[in-house]
Amino acid sequence: MTWEGMDRRKFPRVMYPCMVKIISSDLAQEHILTHTENIGLGGICVTLKNVIKLFTPVEMEIDLLDLDENLKPKGKVVWSVRRKSIEMIKPMFYDIGIEFTEISKRDHERLREDIKRLIDKGAQLSKPFI
Repeated sequence: MTWEGMDRRKFPRVMYPCMVKIISSDLAQEHILTHTENIGLGGICVTLKNVIKLFTPVEMEIDLLDLDENLKPKGKVVWSVRRKSIEMIKPMFYDIGIEFTEISKRDHERLREDIKRLIDKGAQLSKPFI
């Protein structure tokens, strides 16, 4: 299946580098610190060195880097794509798609406003990776 066949997003995602802490009892370590590749109202894409199994429930803390409190949605892993290796000595990375399953009204509204502001300023919309 090509990426275009997999890309069924309901919401646009903007390229916006946020810091993210992922917490799940299903992970080998207590939490993972990473960053976003893109973010939208329906979820995020993060880059990790290790894959997370599909449908794994996660809690997140997303730092929008705007000096306000972190967003704290819950979600589940809905896709995982292994990146193509460019160099033999670097570790493989995975792009992990996480769908928001629970997000407070306050966090949702704040995220909506930030995404709108970024799009209005000409932020790049996410494109398929493969």
